[in-house]
Amino acid sequence: MPAERGDALARRLALLVFAALGLYVAFAWDQHGISNDEEVQHVYGRLLVDFYTSGLQDLAAFTYKNLYLYGGFFDLIAAGLERVLPASISVWDLRHLLSAGFGLAGLAAVWQLGRVLGGERAGLFALLCLTLTGAWIGGMFTHTKDVPFASCMTWALYFTTRIVTALPRPPWRWRVGLGVAVGCALGLRVGAVFAVFYLGLALIVATLLVGPPGERWAYFWRSVMGLVPAGLIAVVLMGVFWPWSVMAPGNLLQAATAFSHFSFLLHTIVDGQVYLNGQVPRTYLLSYLSVRLPEILLLGLLWTVLLAPFHRRDERAVPSVSGAALFPLLLAATFPIAFTLATQPALYNGTRHFLFVIPPLAVLAGLGWRRLAGFGRGGALIAGAAIVGLSAFHGLTLARLHPYEYVAYNQWVGGLPGAQGKWETDYWGDTIRPAARLLTNYVAREGLADKGPWPVAVCAESIQAAAYLGPEFEVTRDWRRADFFISPTHMDCDSAVKGQVIGTIDRLGVTLAVVKDRRALVGDERTPR
Repeated sequence: MPAERGDALARRLALLVFAALGLYVAFAWDQHGISNDEEVQHVYGRLLVDFYTSGLQDLAAFTYKNLYLYGGFFDLIAAGLERVLPASISVWDLRHLLSAGFGLAGLAAVWQLGRVLGGERAGLFALLCLTLTGAWIGGMFTHTKDVPFASCMTWALYFTTRIVTALPRPPWRWRVGLGVAVGCALGLRVGAVFAVFYLGLALIVATLLVGPPGERWAYFWRSVMGLVPAGLIAVVLMGVFWPWSVMAPGNLLQAATAFSHFSFLLHTIVDGQVYLNGQVPRTYLLSYLSVRLPEILLLGLLWTVLLAPFHRRDERAVPSVSGAALFPLLLAATFPIAFTLATQPALYNGTRHFLFVIPPLAVLAGLGWRRLAGFGRGGALIAGAAIVGLSAFHGLTLARLHPYEYVAYNQWVGGLPGAQGKWETDYWGDTIRPAARLLTNYVAREGLADKGPWPVAVCAESIQAAAYLGPEFEVTRDWRRADFFISPTHMDCDSAVKGQVIGTIDRLGVTLAVVKDRRALVGDERTPR
């Protein structure tokens, strides 16, 4: 197939993928439960709205738990929308729809970056790799800190890539785009300094690749000055979305260092071995990436590495890209992993805190598939058949997991059935919402609704069940007193108390959540383990 026709087909297919994604979001946005820390996040957003509506006088947002250490970009938008939209719209479903919008924006950034670095087909392949990653496509509804942050970081990477190829005076639209993307990322997490770090190193590399050494200093200085407007935009947006960060000179540094000193204890699991979050092995993130990323993405990365030494067979089909343009992507895909290997930070919830590394990996994988497809007719046939087959396999798997796609694992560990009890599964408690519905139906069927309120214990935050239970129930923290129990099976929490199992949430033969009736238990049988 001629390159022009192939590119046109790839562009149309990518647009078709986005159309399908839009329908998917429209179908699934109100099917997800409240995540573990979503209540405190939303309270923080409401307090930030109070700060602005009070004329900057109400400072309660900056003493609320430790949330002031995070930016409020997403939560501020969600809380603002809550005030103007009808009360009939669930604020939690609203947050999930908004988060899914950020997820789509991240997918768009991956597609655009793939197109810039490898052409239309690389963009399509990168888009498919991220779309078929359960940690992204399922998590984009409920990971309301992580997905928006990852999306902003990916757009920052896109604009960084465009800018380094046009230094020392890149177009204004790219500089403004970079400032907005970095500012929004900083308005979510201080970890956005990674984006600034990538930009700085890319600028140095681009300078070193300039011709005569005598011209390099002038080139570097002009480039830095040309990026000052982007920096100013970023700082202004950071201040708007994260006011605390600009209230004192040392606040950014305090936020950057605070997380390494948090004293909370939380257990996580790696290949069946349970660890405290502060004692996980250095390879924690790398291990989770190896089992959470789908085969289509992992194979794409393999082609990227294996085929890198070879020259392209068809230069017109696979555009050449300068080392300076590829450098930011390589940094974004590898530096965070190297950072965890070197520093061994406290980690839990698998890839959640480093979700922003997956989009760059998807772009690298897209480039790998494009490289394979460029190796003559044989390479194109192998790449095409593999991508179609893997896309069908992953798509079917994700459909069977719906709406809990974020618990997907690859076949390296036997998928979700092989991961159960060995790796983190429903750590966000997404299954509590349908479990609450099971309990409601059970009580109604047994004619118990008028005999409540029945005390219910939940292995999660109380609101995760209370928001979906009626007045015939009361959520209690006294598990011994509870007559009913709702729990995900994550980290074996469902076995914490006894009771008759009256309902389960299952996917792929794996029980993800249980509902127990404890009314018949007496004495020590009611005591949690």
